[in-house]
Amino acid sequence: MIARTYAEFASGLTLDAVPERVRERACHLMLDSIGTGIAALGERWGQRAFAAAWDLGEGRSPVLGHGRSLAPREAALVNGLLMHGLDYDDTHSRGIIHATVSSLPAALAVADNAGASGADLLRAYIIAMEVSTRVASVAAGGFHRHGFHPTSLCGAFGATVGAGLLMGLDAQQIGMAQGIVLSMAGGSLEFLEDGAWTKRLHPGWAASSALTAATMAKHGFVGPKAAYEGRFGLYSLYLRDGAPAGLADACAGLGESWEIENVSVKPLPACHMTHAAGDAAAAICGEHSLSGEDIARVTVLVPEAVIPIVCEPAAPKKVPATSYDAQFSIPYVVATGLLKGRFTLDELDGAALADPDVLKLAQKVDYAVDPDTDYPVHFTGEVIVETTDGRRIAKREAVNRGAADRPLSNAEIRAKYDDNAARRVSRSQADAIADAVLDIANHPAARLSDLLAAATTADILEGTPA
Repeated sequence: MIARTYAEFASGLTLDAVPERVRERACHLMLDSIGTGIAALGERWGQRAFAAAWDLGEGRSPVLGHGRSLAPREAALVNGLLMHGLDYDDTHSRGIIHATVSSLPAALAVADNAGASGADLLRAYIIAMEVSTRVASVAAGGFHRHGFHPTSLCGAFGATVGAGLLMGLDAQQIGMAQGIVLSMAGGSLEFLEDGAWTKRLHPGWAASSALTAATMAKHGFVGPKAAYEGRFGLYSLYLRDGAPAGLADACAGLGESWEIENVSVKPLPACHMTHAAGDAAAAICGEHSLSGEDIARVTVLVPEAVIPIVCEPAAPKKVPATSYDAQFSIPYVVATGLLKGRFTLDELDGAALADPDVLKLAQKVDYAVDPDTDYPVHFTGEVIVETTDGRRIAKREAVNRGAADRPLSNAEIRAKYDDNAARRVSRSQADAIADAVLDIANHPAARLSDLLAAATTADILEGTPA
């Protein structure tokens, strides 16, 4: 049974058995998602989610920027939402999953509640990441094809294993917890149709469900054993056409190869599927300084599988009504890159979304299937510009920046964190959090929890319960 294998792996792994480079990268991935969560503080959807969570369960668990205010499950829910809400968090490309933003909130809530060490928190996070990314990778993109979001669907399983470990569950109980969370895992892609807020909720829901499932297992509640490969297990149920051919890969290399090293850190605050095209467009801008009037037509080559996510339906992609629409829009990201040479969080505010020059150019952006892509190994992209004076300018990104084989360095991740944190907290607060994360193994988990809870500025809590 796959669940049993994961449980035994988690129960038997010590932090000393994890290579130092993996531990260091894990700390930087945690820092990256904490930075994206800090940058999201004060967003309207975050305030509404916190208000709802307050109604569901006040408590003493740490919530990023909101004090020690919620019960553990609700804290995990809100922290996951904040870390993922700007869509600037990491992605495991083969699994097409944002794994940190369920793994870390679940581990943080349980570690704090249990008075665990930072080393135990780090170990649980690494284990959760290894499980979630493998569970997602087996489907080879199949969950997306059927309208399910692996970040929520698969993240629930890794987060459950990590949470169970921190709760002191034995291997049998951790195996059972995975069977229990099978009935809680989900995540619809319907948000793509109208820019709804529900995608932001997905990793937090996975983390919250993980705490529920692990606690049920702790108290002897019985769940199915074949959570993954069963007749109505994860793959047969959500892929609809039976277990995938690569089912054996679910446990391949556990404890020997580390999927954390295959996690991509986002250099742009948009869907990873737009990054290669966005970078290509920015490079063309830097080399040619074209105006919108200089451009007759733009064609973007993209992997066929990403078309329903970032290219269609065409109308809202060309005129995004919300920041989320823009983050999942090849026309908007490419038009912005061609005119501004960048795509940052500033390109997602109201004024940027209404920029008439960008919107006019977005109408000229079309797409075609990339015949040379190796997706999902890489999120490839090529931008071809035809100018009004007859020139053809092309730029290809065969390996998207931030991918496992073109990674952002740890120093670049720290710089990204600093930029994100500076949007909401003081430099001293940002540095204290970074120091606590990067040295997490040498301090109690509560040290980091206290710092995250206190990471606030005066306007963040406006509109949320006092």
